[in-house]
Amino acid sequence: MSECAKFGEMLEAYALGALDAPERAALEAHLATGCSDCAKALAEGRWLVSQLAYLASEAAPSDTLKGRLLQTVRAEAQSAGTSTAPKSAIPFWMWAGVAALLVVTIYSGWNAQRLQRDIQDTNQKAAAILQQRRDLEAQLEAAKRAATIVTDPASVKIALASTDLQTPPLEAAWHSQLGIVLTGQKTPVPPGNRVLQLWLIPKAPGGKPVPSLTIRPDADGKFVLLVANPPELMAQTKALAITEEPEGGSPQPTTAPRWVGGIS
Repeated sequence: MSECAKFGEMLEAYALGALDAPERAALEAHLATGCSDCAKALAEGRWLVSQLAYLASEAAPSDTLKGRLLQTVRAEAQSAGTSTAPKSAIPFWMWAGVAALLVVTIYSGWNAQRLQRDIQDTNQKAAAILQQRRDLEAQLEAAKRAATIVTDPASVKIALASTDLQTPPLEAAWHSQLGIVLTGQKTPVPPGNRVLQLWLIPKAPGGKPVPSLTIRPDADGKFVLLVANPPELMAQTKALAITEEPEGGSPQPTTAPRWVGGIS
């Protein structure tokens, strides 16, 4: 191994003042021989040390360099505390190296936290977009199913007449396999937060109305209610009824039916 190669790894630590006494003495003796390559490398190392405080590199210093620098600082501190001789000032460039290490460490930690927050934000946005896509796909599937029920000749059409002659009737279509679609036009909007609830009236004597889904018409009185899984078979149901109920629906009717339609 050449002399220059032997001292090459020491030059960076020497520029920071992180060499112990034997290594420093050996390197200085080599530099005294007038080695131009090592002198040039040392000059570049000292320039780099002077610039470290202004850098924001994400890469942390090597463990070897950290260890040597901290070892040197501790040795200087111990020497200053026990010696009775006048204390020598620590070179400015050594403090610059320590400051650079602190800057790099703090920046690296801050940058890692920022990166973690960016990743979390990206994941949340991706999850929201994915949920929107799923919702749209579900809405599209429901719309296709409702259209099929309404147009399929196998569906049974049910007209629900209102107890108020001034109120437009509702229309329902019941497909034995796809479910029920209930539609309304110019339907009076229930007051407050109340909703319209669909009930299935069983054929069995004494049978209680079976609760189904709820709906609230829009401002124009329009609505489409899809019941994909009716709680009763069509053969067991004699009529459909609609009542006004509190938001969220009721397990049993709390008002008289406003619309009723028999199933033939």
